[in-house]
Amino acid sequence: MTAQEAKIAVYGAGAMGTVLGAFLTAGGLNVELVTRNEAHVAAMQKAGAKLVCRANGIEYTVKVNALIPSEMAVEYDVIFLMTKQKNNGEILDFLLPKLKGDGVICTTQNGLPEEAIANRIGVNRTYGGVVTFGANLLNGGGMVELTSKMEAMRIQVGGYKNDGAKTELLTDILSYAGKVCNEAFVSRTDNLAGARWSKLCINAAFSGLSVVTGLSFGQIARKKKSKKIALGILRECMDVASANGVVLERMSGYDMQKWLGSRGLFGTMLAKCLLPIAMRKHKRLVSGMLKDVESGKKCEIDFINGAVSAAGKRVGVATPLCDTVVEIVHGIENGLYEITEQNLDFFKNIKRGI
Repeated sequence: MTAQEAKIAVYGAGAMGTVLGAFLTAGGLNVELVTRNEAHVAAMQKAGAKLVCRANGIEYTVKVNALIPSEMAVEYDVIFLMTKQKNNGEILDFLLPKLKGDGVICTTQNGLPEEAIANRIGVNRTYGGVVTFGANLLNGGGMVELTSKMEAMRIQVGGYKNDGAKTELLTDILSYAGKVCNEAFVSRTDNLAGARWSKLCINAAFSGLSVVTGLSFGQIARKKKSKKIALGILRECMDVASANGVVLERMSGYDMQKWLGSRGLFGTMLAKCLLPIAMRKHKRLVSGMLKDVESGKKCEIDFINGAVSAAGKRVGVATPLCDTVVEIVHGIENGLYEITEQNLDFFKNIKRGI
């Protein structure tokens, strides 16, 4: 089967899903963008998906096939799952009957989603896509801001504990988005766990602290106090990954373990210098979790920093920094704390990893 022959859906066409679906469509594929956001669907049906790429000074309007879940009327070869993890149970129950007999779900969700998905739909149907770009929905419906530079957009695709038989099809499909953003957009990984943990290290450090402080990723990497804590969280995550037998994949071209994981005075000084450089292509990005909390919604912190904490407990590795991030974010959600840089003071008595 080729990409042109496949029936494809992007389920969860919010900000990130709209970008992927629009780029796949603009690249030449017939893709359905599915979301429960009826206003967003109506706006895209009327005027197309409007993408604002401020970092590149480009705006796109792409005529897309947008629909709400109840309008999904065919069986699919590939469904890219781009919703929040917290509703995966009911979503997978809904999607499973809509997969062809050999159809697969490729989750691009943050954290470590594959195990729970495989338990629901089967290992052979479970694939992962590790995404490194960011986007925000803009007011008015149908409009999305891409917050990463187009040349920095990447996705690594691989099978979850299976033979990877559908990886070639997935890379073929995603290469059509690469025609729009950059030729290096998609790559295959035979180390999905390593790619997942590399992304989780970044998310736990920067997405978590973005909620805690309200800062962008670039600001976190530049400011003295937040940079120190972010580096500590990165190393905490690396320790947990290592204890779980995971070898980290390169992230955005960087060997994080080598350049950011080295301990000692010189290693730490070098890491602090490199951190702003490593994040420069995503410096304007703020956590999607921050957007959720600001709008009064519960966010996915339990699937990000909380996932690191849970994995650490299983192998006996302490995670005081991630534990603190989770505690602060839940405190913000429950109205106990404000979103402010002053929350960084909660970390001042934690020595491990900082």
